[in-house]
Amino acid sequence: MVDRRILLSMRKKEPGTCKDREIMRHDPHKLLEGCLIAGVGMRACAAYIYIQGEYVNERISLEKVRIEAYKSGLLGKNACGSGYDFDVHIHYGAGAYICGEETTLFDSLEGKQGKPRLKPPFPENTGLYGCPTTVTNVETVAVAPAILRRGPEWFAGFGRKNNSGTKLFCISGHVNNPCTVEEEMSIPLKELIERHCGGVRGGWDNLLAVIPGGSSVPLIPKSVCDDVLMVFDSLKDVQTGLGTAGDG
Repeated sequence: MVDRRILLSMRKKEPGTCKDREIMRHDPHKLLEGCLIAGVGMRACAAYIYIQGEYVNERISLEKVRIEAYKSGLLGKNACGSGYDFDVHIHYGAGAYICGEETTLFDSLEGKQGKPRLKPPFPENTGLYGCPTTVTNVETVAVAPAILRRGPEWFAGFGRKNNSGTKLFCISGHVNNPCTVEEEMSIPLKELIERHCGGVRGGWDNLLAVIPGGSSVPLIPKSVCDDVLMVFDSLKDVQTGLGTAGDG
């Protein structure tokens, strides 16, 4: 079997993009279960979860369930009694923004100064510790158990073709109730804000602009916000992007 690795990153520091924190703080079990599912599917031997060091509550919560999983035989040697060995490691980063780049994560995990690596070789061939590595995010892996339990048709039943499923949306800024909520893809932006956040402060007409996917994507004015859908294709059509699904 190839010595393959999975690297899950929870390290973004953009304002309003903290969806992965909610999973680690309130439901860390499904993240570890998702790691094991992804590991079996990829025939990987280990997963590494990279967390910003200042996220103390998330670290404590995740470490607690990780210890429980090892004691219960769900992780480690002969995981779940399957004859399959799989380990999960948790790494605390120092918070450098550059470590958001996938190859920089490798250097940070290996104890080096975080610097981007030249490509090729690509992580799929030579990544963490020189092993084939798949870099993904916490939300993607954590939803795997629910998809397997309910079926792929159930998950694909949300949203529109090519943009199906659910998404965690972090909504902050001048809304009445800032929150992180899981909703179906393709929900209208206006409906998302009014249904879950109690609307814009002072009414919808007070809205000037929205950052639909974190501060790395272009703003969209109110005239676009009136009708745009929270989906990759629709936001691309108006010259912006969904990104990390952070609405400011």
